[in-house]
Amino acid sequence: MKRKYTALLFTGFLWITSSCSDYLDKVPRSDLTDNEVFTNYQNVRSYFDVVYTLNGVFKASILGTSSFGSLHLDNMCDFADGGRVMWNAYHKWGPLGDNVGPHYYNNILVPFFKYIRISNMVLENVHRIQDARSEDDINDLIGQAHFIRAFCHFELFRYWGAMPYLTKVIGGDDVWDIPRLTKNETMRSVAADMDTAFTYLEKAKKIRRDGRPGEAGHLNHPDQERPNGVAAKAIKARALLYAASPLNNANGKKDWEDAAVANWEAINIARQNGYELLTAEEYTNNYVGAKYSNEQLWASHYGAIARTNGLNKQLTNAVFTNSPTNDSGLCPTQGAVDMFETRWGDPLNTEADRAAAEALGRYNEQDPFVNRDPRFYINIIYNGAPIPGYVTARIYTETINGTVQGSELIPNTGYQGITRTGYYMRKYWGGQSIKNPTSPLYTSPMIRLGELYLNYAEAANEAYGPNIPAPGATMSAVEAVNHLRSRWPESELAPVQEKFTLSTETFRPRIKNERNVELAFEGHYYFDIRRWKDAPVTMSQTQMGIIPEKVPVSAAYPTGFKFTRRPLSDDRQSRWFDAKYYLPFMSSDYFKFKAFDPGQVW
Repeated sequence: MKRKYTALLFTGFLWITSSCSDYLDKVPRSDLTDNEVFTNYQNVRSYFDVVYTLNGVFKASILGTSSFGSLHLDNMCDFADGGRVMWNAYHKWGPLGDNVGPHYYNNILVPFFKYIRISNMVLENVHRIQDARSEDDINDLIGQAHFIRAFCHFELFRYWGAMPYLTKVIGGDDVWDIPRLTKNETMRSVAADMDTAFTYLEKAKKIRRDGRPGEAGHLNHPDQERPNGVAAKAIKARALLYAASPLNNANGKKDWEDAAVANWEAINIARQNGYELLTAEEYTNNYVGAKYSNEQLWASHYGAIARTNGLNKQLTNAVFTNSPTNDSGLCPTQGAVDMFETRWGDPLNTEADRAAAEALGRYNEQDPFVNRDPRFYINIIYNGAPIPGYVTARIYTETINGTVQGSELIPNTGYQGITRTGYYMRKYWGGQSIKNPTSPLYTSPMIRLGELYLNYAEAANEAYGPNIPAPGATMSAVEAVNHLRSRWPESELAPVQEKFTLSTETFRPRIKNERNVELAFEGHYYFDIRRWKDAPVTMSQTQMGIIPEKVPVSAAYPTGFKFTRRPLSDDRQSRWFDAKYYLPFMSSDYFKFKAFDPGQVW
């Protein structure tokens, strides 16, 4: 298996045998020589800046490595269902193969190997620049190159598993069959590269690119989309959390200790540089309605996007865009909806949880949308939810003259991309529809401060327990989670209930649940259930939905709707086998390398 894997991963940069002029085709003029490119600062910047264009890192992030990739990733697991059954459904229920390959090959694997090469080209040639304005410019370029190289390796790892860590330019005459690192070593290499990135970005005075709150350029700097020093420490900390996770852990508790310390260091540096958690009133500025937020440590802004834009049509279901045979969108499953606790912090994940909350008078299965975690109302469109243009969302069935009729947002005929779960995703919806044709600003938080508190809490809980801070930290795991929740008044969201904070084992499920809720639809869940090794369980459970039935108001049905949990159809269920920890390589590439062993194909 090792020989096959190390050979196949180089599909992503078959183009490296091209001539110098081929891989310098992004500089300002196509007739420039190698010497003219790498001795001129602006030419080197133009060459490197390919990674930031719509054909670069951020284009790939839209399609897979950020919140906008959640369209595909959440629909490829148990968190959400697509309105239409599309190619990503194959990965949900299997078998794996070329039906899930091209999208990620073309938009992540191939370009990210290209950007690793571009970064290495810059690092190997930066000493040749003769006309830089200052040493700060050189240090900034070096820092960015280390960051992008590390970021691309990290994303390739999340999708395809452990890789060689490429720190030099590979030529056509070099050996390509480079042994891959272990999973843990891969993540630690990312962390080391991010440390180097921070060192140079700090020298370049780019720990933060825009001004702090109250300073000129705050949240409005032309270079803000480029990574900064704080982001380097944050991605380092995320990588070490992945290294410590059950799927990748090689050093037991030590891995968790390193992750806890790194995440607290990143939190400290972020706070020292003016980043902070947004208030409840500003919370949605993290992804829609504002260009950047002061909680985003690194983000990609896409501008004002109309409902007719191709990207928005991926996020929004057909019923809102009047596209009967198109537009899929995200429809949270009932399992995802159940992750949102009551405002008192009562879990609702299982039947026993719901029964316990009901016994306390805090939950009613026939009136399920009241008194919930405030993030429920930010993330989920449910029957009766207030939404622009519609007054309230009508997502129910009704029997009229003996015939079952669908309501406005689940019409009986004509639409493929409507919900089968009873819910639509609100978080990135932006309120757009044929009844509310606005064009809000969209920004994808590549990493934000809220995630660091969750990363720290998870690592600290595993290393030190729920109530003991990591060395140098001023918060325990419990305090970090409650600090995140405290952006809402306690009357709207209570701290984690004390009975769950007594041990690592009792707190672990609540940390995971908190992460699923806080980072919902931001592209994390698909990878989290894998690194936790929870996917064999979550993706083997029956996916459920509830489309309420309109009935007369009664004591049993106080809202005039009957809620009944029902399994989704078989083509919307998920199935698990261990090959699904990572994406497959394209079968057409299996035979391209001398190390290929046909007996080792999955």
